[in-house]
Amino acid sequence: MYPGQATPLGTSAYATRFPEAVEQGFFRPAGSWTVSSLGLGTYLGARDEATDQGYVEAVTTALRGGVNCIDTSLNYRNQNSELNIGTALEEQLRFGDLLREEFVVCTKAGYMVPGAVSAGVLKPEDVVGGMHSMAPAFLADQLERSRRNLKLETIDVFYLHNPETQLGFLTQGEFHDRVARAFEALEEMADHGKIAAYGMATWQGFRTKAGASEGLSLTKLLELAAQAGGKDHRFRFIQLPFNLGMVEAFTLKRESVNGAMRTVLETAEESGVTVVASASLLQARLTRDMPEEIARRLPGAATDAQRALQFTRSAPGIAVALAGMSKAAHVAGNLGIAGFPPATREQFQHLFQ
Repeated sequence: MYPGQATPLGTSAYATRFPEAVEQGFFRPAGSWTVSSLGLGTYLGARDEATDQGYVEAVTTALRGGVNCIDTSLNYRNQNSELNIGTALEEQLRFGDLLREEFVVCTKAGYMVPGAVSAGVLKPEDVVGGMHSMAPAFLADQLERSRRNLKLETIDVFYLHNPETQLGFLTQGEFHDRVARAFEALEEMADHGKIAAYGMATWQGFRTKAGASEGLSLTKLLELAAQAGGKDHRFRFIQLPFNLGMVEAFTLKRESVNGAMRTVLETAEESGVTVVASASLLQARLTRDMPEEIARRLPGAATDAQRALQFTRSAPGIAVALAGMSKAAHVAGNLGIAGFPPATREQFQHLFQ
């Protein structure tokens, strides 16, 4: 496994390799790191040799082209996506084409992956709904597997994967107790250098109205993180869907902060939490047939895919817009957004008028 992790100096140096993209505002802060506003996602695809090779080539093309944020999960394609990323990273790192401190790798744990849970790790009461767990021993086991797959000693961001899944089976109190124990374990993993930061990657959790039984409160989660790790806790990232059809993070006032209601994006920004957007292309559904009026309001882009990415990365408070890219051609096409600036806050807000 390769030592090291993303660093402020390393990620900043990476960006300087692409001066034209820097000039256009393609890179931005994610905590103390500098990251590309386009991130490579690895969720979709068959579990076959052709898709494996496609992802290896896509990751290589991305890292060489200016994308230094890679997102995956142990359960994506039943570990294959992690393994493909590990292969691509090894090829780049071995020959010095890339330095470990220059890029950010994020992965996730929570779902039961067939053949990927060590015997004796889980007790029956640790598993919720027959498919999901946040038990500390389980998270530790999954992290070790991800480290081996990715060939990295330190995972930059380790997410709890769709933890709101458990809210269909537990009370809010029981759920928060499990989150608290998970956060304590994650803080310890960070102390030992196995992860640099942690967070929650969600689908529904941050898109519900305030007080909804299936919703997550970022404010409450930050309280639990402070209890687990003090004011310098490592709960520094959340991931949620944000695209032309899923805009709740920007529009929905659902977080109670000092008696005032805030959106998730506002709360995250005020709390120093980086927000990464998933489903920017809504699993390719936003890559075609975009309404002409919306396309007109997103100038600069050459394709509907670029317009959809431009919308997501221009949202105030979004650091990275993830796009599933299983082929080098996908990367090359989407990297077109590095050639023009994100929309301004005023331009973005005008889209909602």
